[in-house]
Amino acid sequence: MQPNSSTAQTGRAPIAILGVPFDNITTPETLATIGEMIASGQPHYGVTANVDFIVQALEDVELRRILFDAHLVLADGMPIVWASKHLGNPLPERVTGSGMIPQLLELAEQRGWRIFFLGGTEQSVTAAAEKTRAKHPKLQLVGAYSPPFKPLLGMNHADILHRLREAKPDILLVAFGCPKQEKWINMNYREAGVPFVIGVGATIDFLAGTFKRAPAWMQKSGTEWIFRMLQEPKRLMKRYFKDLRVFTFAIFRQWWLMRTRKSSAPAGRRPEALPDPYKNMVVRAPQRLDAAAAQAFQDEWVRAIEGGHVMLDLGGTVSTDSTGIGLLIRLRKRARELNHQFFLVAPQPPFEAVLRLMKLHEFFTIQASFAGAHILMDNIARNPMVSSSVREAELQIRWGGEVTIQNVVDLGAHTDSELSQASPGMTVVIDLTRVPFIDSSGIGLMLRFKKNLKRQDIELKFANPTEAVRNVLQHTRLEEYLLGETK
Repeated sequence: MQPNSSTAQTGRAPIAILGVPFDNITTPETLATIGEMIASGQPHYGVTANVDFIVQALEDVELRRILFDAHLVLADGMPIVWASKHLGNPLPERVTGSGMIPQLLELAEQRGWRIFFLGGTEQSVTAAAEKTRAKHPKLQLVGAYSPPFKPLLGMNHADILHRLREAKPDILLVAFGCPKQEKWINMNYREAGVPFVIGVGATIDFLAGTFKRAPAWMQKSGTEWIFRMLQEPKRLMKRYFKDLRVFTFAIFRQWWLMRTRKSSAPAGRRPEALPDPYKNMVVRAPQRLDAAAAQAFQDEWVRAIEGGHVMLDLGGTVSTDSTGIGLLIRLRKRARELNHQFFLVAPQPPFEAVLRLMKLHEFFTIQASFAGAHILMDNIARNPMVSSSVREAELQIRWGGEVTIQNVVDLGAHTDSELSQASPGMTVVIDLTRVPFIDSSGIGLMLRFKKNLKRQDIELKFANPTEAVRNVLQHTRLEEYLLGETK
């Protein structure tokens, strides 16, 4: 198993704060984990999430998914650390990009790791490269590039990837600003093949000297945001006050819901793991899926996930906490990496309420019974990615499953094959009813088909988007164009 989280270094379970699975990790442990990722040679990405990041993720389903899937999620904000203390699994410290990256560069100089700066303005990335080389003369800074400013789907991704493949960095620091940098990373980190990629936001400006960091006492006291706001009051003042209001209220709701459930929960029992008649593994969760249970059973449950499909029986689970939810996120993430199914079976209403509060219910496959889970598993196995039918002058194509960077090439090829039935003057309808999630690469595929068919005098319509798909379309500002809906 390649190191895909801080567990390899600490053995500590993550904590889910408003649906974001923060790794329970210190700065030295973070650097050691990054070292393991580089040694593996496999692509990984990390995220430094602050309060603004979390607030954006509450509204942006694609950004939530990127956080959900990240190999490393660091708490870049003292309010997050403070919240973790009230949620039962205290994070050891704040791990900021602006504080960690200079240490990472120093370590890279010692270890011979190759570094690439991507993003920022041309002036800032050039200045950051010059100052970094002056401070670390032996550092292998193999690239510093600021691409032309364009929307995410209008960027020349092929050119950037070509530069990265030629430079062969071990570490890629991306500074496009949140959430654009995280969405770019999610679309490209696998093809780039860089062992560790992380969005660094304003860190390039700090390295360039464009902005100064707050004094150490402000960083430690959690008041660095005041210093930043005074540097850019017009841009940051309104945002910071909105973030603190939304974050504080949402944290209180999470704390209150879990507190009330925990107080009435009986003592836990040891969970069991046994194969079911359909050759899947059934894991029976304890009555209390809390920090103690997560710590005790995470290794055993990860091994079950790595062995095949798993159904987690939550029928007897009456309470959970932020660490229990963090473990479920880790299990779901590992199952997706291995293309294994992971079902939550028979969760009780209080448990489902916690998932909905954290906006995680859409990322888990939830079934009321084992029979329902088996039927759904069979349907997933039998239903093709793309199917079609022709009615008079209309070609109907149905997409099935998630549409992400991992399958967008295959989906595009299958759809192209079905489109061979279309001719000028026809209408093509791509039905999205069975698409639970789509990312920006999938939106790019929709745009390609729309433009190509228009040139052939074929009208293309996308129909019946799910709530999550519509959310992604709204955040890319393409809902009206692709769905043909007027506001």
